Amino acid sequence: MPDFLIIGAQKCGTTSLYHYLVQHPKIIPARQKEVHFFDLNFDRGLEWYAAQFFPESYEDGRLTGEASPYYVFHPLVAKRVYNTFPKIKLILLLRDPIDRAWSHYHHEVRWGFESLSFEEAIASEPERLAGEEEKMRDDPHYYSYNHQHYTYLARGIYAEQIAEWLQYFDRDRMLILKSEELSTHPDRIMRRTCEFLGVKAIAVDASTQYNSGEYSQILEKYRQELAAYFYPHNRRLKEEFGIDFYSN
Repeated sequence: MPDFLIIGAQKCGTTSLYHYLVQHPKIIPARQKEVHFFDLNFDRGLEWYAAQFFPESYEDGRLTGEASPYYVFHPLVAKRVYNTFPKIKLILLLRDPIDRAWSHYHHEVRWGFESLSFEEAIASEPERLAGEEEKMRDDPHYYSYNHQHYTYLARGIYAEQIAEWLQYFDRDRMLILKSEELSTHPDRIMRRTCEFLGVKAIAVDASTQYNSGEYSQILEKYRQELAAYFYPHNRRLKEEFGIDFYSN
């Protein structure tokens, strides 16, 4: 069973960080990076989940874990993880929510899930999400396509998501990192992550950073509109968790 989970956020560098971690001789990867047990496959049960990890990960004090970036945002996952692994370590990557939303939109377009323009998609998000989280909380078997795919703004309200997880886990069980720093200083982020996991830091091959493909820069008018939208949420994130995307 896993020693750690990279719980998100989506489009924030979880693939790159996971790739770096599994270069470590003391860290064994899962059979796939995104197992999605606690969000999309919970009904399969713990025996199925255990089978997603290699037997050698239980030997010689080695660690294993997986990275499913929907975990942090799914309303049922924090409680499920706590009830299953109350001592597990959690790693969370956060990105400027404006850039995250823009990247998320292009990801959905590229995979054929989104046909609206960015402006239309943002405007449609409240209607698309209306009542979806309530249905998910009321019925654990309910799957919300819209909640998984059309949450460009909602996934960037990080403080609410962190607060949900901290209802169950102590703050020292969660390492919060900035994906911008992962891009510019991967060795620094790896040192922090290895220290958090209790293994010796190693130099990593950061020659390849995983990304979601090429797309245009966000228009300045959209950036300004989203900056105004995210302002109160980013202020809360800074005040409560010390994470500021806009200071040097």
